[in-house]
This record gives sequence, structure tokens and C-alpha cells, in this order.
Amino acid sequence: MSITVCYLDFYSYITPLVSSVQETPEPIPTTVKGTIPTWIHGSLLRNGPGKFEFGNQHYNHWFDGMALMHRFQIEDGQVTYRSRFLCSDSYTQNSERNRIIVSEFGTLALPDPCKNFFQRFLSRFEMPKPTDNASVNFVKYKGDYYVSTETNYMHRVDPDTLESKQKVDWSKFIAVNGATAHPHFDPDGTAYNMGNSYRNKGAFYNIIRVPPERDGPEDTLEGAKILCSIAPRDKSKPSYYHSFGMSENYVVFIEQPIKMDLFKIVTGRLRGKSLNEGVYWDPNQETIFHLIDKQTGKEMPVKYYTKALSTFHQINAFEQDGFLMLDMCCSDDGQSINNFLIQNLRQSGEALDEMYNTMSRPFPRRFVLPLNITSETLLEQNLNTRPDSTATAVCRTKNQVFCTFEDLHGEDLKDYGGLEFPHINYARYNTKPYRYYYGCGFRHLVGDSLIKMDLESKKFKVWRQPDLYPSEPVFILSPNAVEEDDGVILSVIITPVKDKSTFLLVLDAKTFEELGRAEVPVNIPYGFHGVFNSSA
Repeated sequence: MSITVCYLDFYSYITPLVSSVQETPEPIPTTVKGTIPTWIHGSLLRNGPGKFEFGNQHYNHWFDGMALMHRFQIEDGQVTYRSRFLCSDSYTQNSERNRIIVSEFGTLALPDPCKNFFQRFLSRFEMPKPTDNASVNFVKYKGDYYVSTETNYMHRVDPDTLESKQKVDWSKFIAVNGATAHPHFDPDGTAYNMGNSYRNKGAFYNIIRVPPERDGPEDTLEGAKILCSIAPRDKSKPSYYHSFGMSENYVVFIEQPIKMDLFKIVTGRLRGKSLNEGVYWDPNQETIFHLIDKQTGKEMPVKYYTKALSTFHQINAFEQDGFLMLDMCCSDDGQSINNFLIQNLRQSGEALDEMYNTMSRPFPRRFVLPLNITSETLLEQNLNTRPDSTATAVCRTKNQVFCTFEDLHGEDLKDYGGLEFPHINYARYNTKPYRYYYGCGFRHLVGDSLIKMDLESKKFKVWRQPDLYPSEPVFILSPNAVEEDDGVILSVIITPVKDKSTFLLVLDAKTFEELGRAEVPVNIPYGFHGVFNSSA
């Protein structure tokens, strides 16, 4: 659903949020206002783009900027900040030549002007090399931290100094051409992820499992296995996915109608087109939920369908009374991935409003998937017997169930532009029934509020201040916590209207009241994702 709202009174530009900054490799102190709880021991690690040009060449898409890693170290109620650019091959080569050498998602690297005409012509027939600009998230495998994007390359980093230690290639361990930056974890530390592979018979989606322990200090992804391979509906046009769901016993893959035209992608360099030109939205295709048994590695024979929708982030998934509840942020249009061009984000006034108003809003929704489908299951009847649930699940055939969702919010959430960047008390409630989730409200192209939603009442609490733009909320469990929301929320707040006025915000997760903030005397661009690394 697209909601046309003009918020020109609240903003006129956000250019500083998507502009290049300098790194701060040595820790610097912050100014604490209010109180940072002394029981917090550790660091908030965040990742995102921090450099958008080299020489006189600039990136076209927000996702293309060079990875800048951030660390907010919290000890004894005080906070220090440091940042470093990831020493990726992409960053190094671009810096050495002072121009864009490596193509990114929305930017095609131009042929080297130092080559002669014939060499430049031949370079258009070369296969594009995947970038190692890992700018999306911090992820953890076998106790080590990596920064990740969605190609086959990750970088192991020192979580204290943010120094780049080692480039790791997924394809050296298993037959995949990339993996998401949003793995899930079992309580024992076993990691699950997803990645595509491209073979003679076309593309496949692959469920990946990485063991929790390493055999030696140099161990990286050794022992990783492909748990299951899934054939796309169209092997020449697989779906794009940013993440996936996981319950206690199942991995849930959402095959959405954001499609990747492999022919256009492979021939993009020849045609002078970047990778994003091969990604498109097909509203005529239904969305398919695939369930994979984590123990056996087998894909369940029943497929669950719903109308065309797009999703970037799932909230949680859990099994209860013969159903699998899949909660995720999704919208009814999947074209937004190509809307985040730098030129769009750097517009101002009415042009920025018009850009925002063309985009479909993301809202939290629940799908209820019945697990006990047999040959005796009645067709064309709603199988969702859960009380107070408006979601439906109807068998069309013995192996196909069509589902509709229920909203995990009230009508008033629309006033805040929907919700994205969802987080929960992951340590205790991932794959389990839960009550609270947190996220950013989007009355803008970037998040402009923090929201805490109560699933029981579908009422929410909000933290919002004019001209301030928060990052995703990260939940930290308090010591001796009893209730689900006993803890704090951390979020990095930036603003385009005042220079060097970034701060780390600490909210009481229960009341959603501000406890304190740590003001950082440097500029930070709007980032993507992060994690809390506890030192307690």
C-alpha cells in the first residue's frame, strides 16, 4: 500500500547523511549527557557506506559506498568512538588509481582510460568480478567477527581495533557464489545462512550450515556445508533475497518476485549497464515460502503461497500448536531497491517529497503456516484455527497452501511511515513466542523514529525528535533480566542540520524513555546494520 504524505515541514534535505566522511582510526572520547548504565560492558559495532566517490567519479547507488566500520565502546558509563574504512581490494584499488576500478551494485566501473581503444573494447566482454566491499553488516562465525555484504567475499576483522585481518571466500569452502549478511544462530552457536549457486542447469538457492567450533586459530569457514539446494521457479531469473526466516526446526526461505535477470546481469558490462539494471519487480508472480527441515536438510513437499510482496528483514519465526508463525516487515511493491540512487537521496524540498511518496511503505505482518498438511486435509477451507488471528491458510491442492497475513500493528503505525530494521530480544526469544519487537519508523527515505511494538495490544511507544535520524535499534539484555523487555536499546542518531552532532542514544527498553546519550564530535553517514559485542 502506498501512502501519499508530504512532510516538507519536517525536512528539506538529507544529503549529509549520504556524504563521504573521514575515518577516525584511534578512539576518541564522547560527551555523555544523562546516564549510560554502568552494567553495559562491550561495543556496538556498525557497518555501512562511508565514501561515495574517488577522484571525479562517484557511485550511483547508496549500497555502493565503501564500507566504513564503527565501534562505540561502552565501559563504566563512558563511551569512546572509532571508525575505519575496510581495507578491501575494492577500496585499495580505487584509492591507488583515484577512480572507481571495481564495479558495485549500481555503478559500472568504466574501462581504464590508459588502455588503447582495442583493449577498452575487449574489456567489455570480461565477466565482472564480484566486489569485496563488505558494507552491510557485522556477522559472527565460530567466535570471529566478519563484515559481510552479499557476494562470496567477507573480511575477518578485529572487533577492538576494526583492522582488516583476512579476506575469506565462501566459494573456497562450498559451492556458492555469495551469502546473505543476515545469518541466524542456534543456541549452541551453529550458524545458518543462504547463498545462490550458478551451475550449467541454472541457478539454485542453497541453505548453508556453519559449525559453531573451530579446529584452530586460522580456521574460518571450514566445515561449512550446503544443507539443501532449492530450484528457483525460473532458473534463469531467480529471486533476490536479503535475508530469510528460521524457527526451531525449519529454515524459511521467501522466494519473492524481486527477480534477477541473469542474462542481463552477465551481459551488463557489454551493454554498459550495472548489476542493478538486471534486478526488477514482477507483480504478477506470487510469493512462495519454502520450509527446509534443519535436521534432515530436506525441503518440505508443501509450498506456501501468498500475493506478490517484497521483504528485506524478518522479525521472528516460531512453531506453536502445529503452526509456524512467520513475522516479517514487507510491502506490496518491490521496486524500492532501485530507488536508493544517490541522486535521489541528495534531492531536496519537493523533489525529495515526491521521491518518498512514490515508495510503498513496509509494515510488520504475520503469516500462519499450518505444518500438518496430509492427504486428508480439506481443500478450500481456512486451516488457521488460532484464536484472534485474522491470517488465513487455505489448501488449494495437497501440496499448495495459499496464505493471507494479519497485521502486527494498528492503523496508527501508518502515521509513522511503517516499520523496518526490526530487532527483538534475540538471545532469549529467537525462534520462540515473543511479545515485543523494535524498529525504525520511516516517514522519510531513511528512518526518522524508533518504535517499540507490543504484539498483545498492537500499541507502540515512539522516540522521535525533529531532524534526528536513528539507526536500527539494537536490544541489550540487562543483568538478571526476568521480563522480555528488561534491557536497553542502542541506536546511533545523526542529523543533516548540524555539523558534528552524532550521538549514541540509550533508551530504557521497557519504558522507551531516554536514559542518556554520548555525543560524538565527528560526522557519521547513515549506515545499515550492526551488533553488540559484549565484554562482560
